[in-house]
Amino acid sequence: MLALDHLAVSAGTLDEGVAWVEMALGVKLSGGGKHAHMATHNRLLGLGELYLEVIATDPEAPRPTGPRWFDLDRFQGPPRLTHWICRTDDLDAALKTAPDGAGRPVDLSRGDYRWRFAATEGGRLPFDDSFPALIQWQGDLHPAKALPDAGVRLVRLEITHPQVAALQGSLAGQLADPRIGFHLGPHKSLRATFATPQGLRVLT
Repeated sequence: MLALDHLAVSAGTLDEGVAWVEMALGVKLSGGGKHAHMATHNRLLGLGELYLEVIATDPEAPRPTGPRWFDLDRFQGPPRLTHWICRTDDLDAALKTAPDGAGRPVDLSRGDYRWRFAATEGGRLPFDDSFPALIQWQGDLHPAKALPDAGVRLVRLEITHPQVAALQGSLAGQLADPRIGFHLGPHKSLRATFATPQGLRVLT
């Protein structure tokens, strides 16, 4: 089974991404750090059992030997919601039933956190990056547990894609979350609605 773990906002620079999310949601981000293996860095926002991640290429890190996750090597334009990430207790088993191109397990760490991540060969996920990135946390530590509660919760995640039936079919029987909706549309898009201390706010 899969469970929604976190959402990723990609940005050209980390400062730009953080400023955009803080303006949109009306709260401050905290936590985060560097990912040496991927040459990226992030800032986080707790969403209860989930979290929101703003991620960007780390200009101080050496270029990685392979592609960065979340297709950051090709990222252009303003910050935006680009990916959703699901956790599993058995990454190897989850990848056996996932579409081709969903990735291969890589062992990663940041500080005390340890996890296995399905890194893709070219940096992109199936269905134009609409298929979720897959992660398996090692041990009991999870970023959401350590983040301060800013009073923000995910209300709805809407995923639009021209091949939405095939996308849903690839997740059939593995993901049951009433907050997630799939829609048919001409282009891939992600839209997340949050309850915040200032009312409902949206990231796209």
